[in-house]
Amino acid sequence: MTTRPQIPPGVPVFMPRACKVTLLVFAAFVLSTATVHAQSADPKDPREAQPERPTVATHAFTVAPGILELESGGLHQPLDASVSLVAVPVLFKIGLGSRVQLDVAPGWLQTTDHGVKTAGLTDLSLGVKWRLFDHAPLLGAFALQPTVSVATGSVADGTGIGTGSVSVLAISSHALGPIALDLNAGYTHRGGDGSIVPRDATVWTISTGFPVAGRLGWCAELFGYPRTYGLSGEAGIVGFLTGPTFNLHTTLVADVGVVLDVANLGGTQVYGGLTWNMGHIWKPRPRQTPTSQ
Repeated sequence: MTTRPQIPPGVPVFMPRACKVTLLVFAAFVLSTATVHAQSADPKDPREAQPERPTVATHAFTVAPGILELESGGLHQPLDASVSLVAVPVLFKIGLGSRVQLDVAPGWLQTTDHGVKTAGLTDLSLGVKWRLFDHAPLLGAFALQPTVSVATGSVADGTGIGTGSVSVLAISSHALGPIALDLNAGYTHRGGDGSIVPRDATVWTISTGFPVAGRLGWCAELFGYPRTYGLSGEAGIVGFLTGPTFNLHTTLVADVGVVLDVANLGGTQVYGGLTWNMGHIWKPRPRQTPTSQ
């Protein structure tokens, strides 16, 4: 959940000040994320699922040309005895080329405050992941991911920020034997006067995934949103995410887990979801090979 999130990372949900919380994993879900098992390697099979969930980070790899992949899940965070969040992020990934992927990320958010529920669609995020290198010195597989968000959510209902934003994420992925390592650093700039959300925000992530046994894998991530400034500035946030993943099929991967509050997250979050490689929505043209005379 970027950068690319429905609610940009490090930004509080837009409820009355006393009820503000940070939708980090919501951003994480939608905003791509580190992979587990063997999923942080560029697969040879175009139908192999490449989860970017459930962590805040993303890997540098892209889905194959013409492929449509869907990621979605659910997040629940009780803030206290009377306030809680439920988020349902969605991410559609479309392979535009061998190194380019289009991201379309709508979502839905519900808050419950002393028995009163508000819910609705969140801000829409549109992004492109461009893989520049596969085996660069120090950087490994490296990609840039620019993103824009459109103010389709409601400030009154706490599902949007009332303005657009632009983001860029730098992504470095490495394979250490069977262990995947993904490093991200991102910057977001938003419109408005900064009274609802900070105009500028940053994010960093260190994430890993590895096989456990058979179809079972595990992921772990430390992530942070440094302190923001201005009218709505807040202290920095740090969280730790961990949980298993399950390769149900070549095309389908499930995940569950928790996000622990290291600093200012607002409490423990629980999540679960799926990544589904839905197949080709168009067939790419076969490469032409030169013929010998």
